[in-house]
Amino acid sequence: MSAALAEQLENTSISGQDGDWKANLKAPAKDLRPQTEDVTATKGLEFEDLYIKRELLMGIFEAGFDKPSPIQEETIPVALTGRDILARAKNGTGKTAAFVIPALERVNPKSTKTQALILVPTRELALQTSQVCKTLGKHLGINVMVTTGGTGLKDDIIRLNDAVHILVGTPGRILDLAGKGVADFSECPIFIMDEADKLLSPEFTPIIEQLLAYFPVDRQTMLFSATFPLVVKSFMDKHLRQPYEINLMDELTLRGVTQYYAFVEEKQKVHCLNTLFSKLQINQSIIFCNSTNRVELLAKKITELGYSCFYSHAKMLQNHRNRVFHDFRNGVCRNLVCSDLLTRGIDIQAVNVVINFDFPKNAETYLHRIGRSGRFGHLGLAINLINWEDRFNLYKIEQELGTEIQPIPPTIDKKLYVYDSPETIPKPPPPTTAEKKEAEQRQQSRPSNTSNSHHNTPQRQQNYNSSTGSYQFPRQPQNSQQKPRPGLGPSSQAQGVPPPTQQVPPQGHYPNPNSAAQNHQNRRPPRYNNQSQQGRPNGFNAHEGGPSVRAM
Repeated sequence: MSAALAEQLENTSISGQDGDWKANLKAPAKDLRPQTEDVTATKGLEFEDLYIKRELLMGIFEAGFDKPSPIQEETIPVALTGRDILARAKNGTGKTAAFVIPALERVNPKSTKTQALILVPTRELALQTSQVCKTLGKHLGINVMVTTGGTGLKDDIIRLNDAVHILVGTPGRILDLAGKGVADFSECPIFIMDEADKLLSPEFTPIIEQLLAYFPVDRQTMLFSATFPLVVKSFMDKHLRQPYEINLMDELTLRGVTQYYAFVEEKQKVHCLNTLFSKLQINQSIIFCNSTNRVELLAKKITELGYSCFYSHAKMLQNHRNRVFHDFRNGVCRNLVCSDLLTRGIDIQAVNVVINFDFPKNAETYLHRIGRSGRFGHLGLAINLINWEDRFNLYKIEQELGTEIQPIPPTIDKKLYVYDSPETIPKPPPPTTAEKKEAEQRQQSRPSNTSNSHHNTPQRQQNYNSSTGSYQFPRQPQNSQQKPRPGLGPSSQAQGVPPPTQQVPPQGHYPNPNSAAQNHQNRRPPRYNNQSQQGRPNGFNAHEGGPSVRAM
């Protein structure tokens, strides 16, 4: 009897449909761009070696994942055991999937309780993280909800009446929902903090302390970030139980990001930026300023120079911020001017150039800014515009990060940041019908703003382009006698600008950068008749109308 049963088991084979599950997946085109050791220096594990659910593996491969990155190799097996984790890895090396995959694996779809909370510091990062959860877990039958400030509380309360397995949000809104008894974390076993150093800053720490009181004592707590100040250690000693520490920061800066600085006077920064646009082969770029006012002024200047440009900062309406972020991710616009709002965790694969129009004051901000390019081991370029007052910050940041920022050369090798086939760069998938419906419901439930709000000024409403749903500035007409003025300031704003005439690329389309360069070859940047500067050594030729840029 036993021998017959053993023979029957030997002859049993898995059905062809079950055995070929991986071959039948609708995986995107493989990204063939070369990668650095930041993501390729692995132990050789495959996702199948992690013993996770078949449905989760299907979502992972359909999202374009091939092999786990070093941070994923180290984190996922430990996280699946339920142990507390303190993980530190570079920007853009796969930290989000490192905590999303074990959270999805441990969630029980049959339970109606919230089983995982993912806290992030910004609203844009919350939207991005929730989308990763939905993409990887689309075959698991779980419900992922995102909630942030700046949106209607009523809609969140209605959605929490249904089963929500994973909740992604910002600290203030999550605490509000927990305090009202709407969000129940009494049986939530997983507490995750992404960008933990920011979440444990003085502005967020009291909220985090209050929020932990709603969780069970035996919860699993996981902290992820690229930088860990001393405040994180005090939090770890107080709230984590024998955490497993992972540190993959053998060096702080990304290997694939090339860093340069250009020493330029403040009044000539716009002039320098114009020359960079005409000389660099930009797929998409993010330009950082140190204040919201300078963000808007610079975005206006860039548009007057004839380049497509969006802008985003914390004082904008939330639905406008969301639309700008969504459109930029989908390639509607080539350049985005923003404050430090988008320095944390934002993953846009097409960004190959980051420009610090205003140099940051500390090393952490600088590290997170330049980390917006060179995502997941790919190549990127970071250019810093330095004035006389920034020279000490430049030296300090170089010392703290253990790196050297080189002066900008006359010609930047395109192999450092340009790919031969930009059309192969992964782009986010189009939103599903359910996601569109959810976005419309959130839009309708948004409370109306009062008339004294900063967001509703006539000038700001005029800058909002309803056709694209994004903040844009009108292009300066060609026959206008008014010329762009150097520098930023109230005097540089044009009066009586006509309605927008700017043509933006269609959604998801990335034009050939070579054709863009040809279109701009006849356009001259604003010229300055300062003869004393023409003999100054710089990174640009004088006959090309470039700025007076020199090494310190």
